[in-house]
Amino acid sequence: MNALKLHRILEQNTGLLIFGILFISSIGGLVQILPSLNDETLSTPTMNTRVYDAVELTGRDIYIREGCHVCHSQQIRPLVAEVERYGPYSRSGEFVYDRPFLWGSKRTGPDLHRIGGKYSDQWHETHLLNPRAVVPESIMPAYPWLSERPASAAGDIQRKMQVLQSMGHPYSPEDINNAEAALQGLTEMEALIRYLQMLGTSFDASQADAPMEGM
Repeated sequence: MNALKLHRILEQNTGLLIFGILFISSIGGLVQILPSLNDETLSTPTMNTRVYDAVELTGRDIYIREGCHVCHSQQIRPLVAEVERYGPYSRSGEFVYDRPFLWGSKRTGPDLHRIGGKYSDQWHETHLLNPRAVVPESIMPAYPWLSERPASAAGDIQRKMQVLQSMGHPYSPEDINNAEAALQGLTEMEALIRYLQMLGTSFDASQADAPMEGM
């Protein structure tokens, strides 16, 4: 009877109901957030994880600008079906230098976290120019303009690297000073392919049987 009375009080008092919802939600949030604050694997790069160079970083920005992350995730979950299709599941240390994260959950297209080195540069170029030329059933749009735009026009690469350096990315002064020169003569298509070709390549095969890390 008391429980019923309390339930009626909550239903009739909007402010109290909102407070109760927020209180319960905050407990759930703390249970999820607090452990991650003390989990060093989330901020410690794996053995072969490195920062993106100037070309790869530009390619990543183009990838985001064109909305590739909307259809393609970059997080292979530790599920048998995904590991068999895409490769070893993603480790948290592989994403230390990813800002923003591009994990995603909507797999309209295949997960791309282990795409690096799987196909040739020519395959990627053909795929981006005419997806159905290599994957007949593909619903992906074509991106012909990428081969016409210079990579240097994609943004201020030096300023971008300076900001990331201030956030802890280990770029040297030489990396930043030589960034613009690294983009000279390259198209946005070439920069994007460079980015795709390095995805997942920091993974060490010896880690394949390592315990699952926090994600």
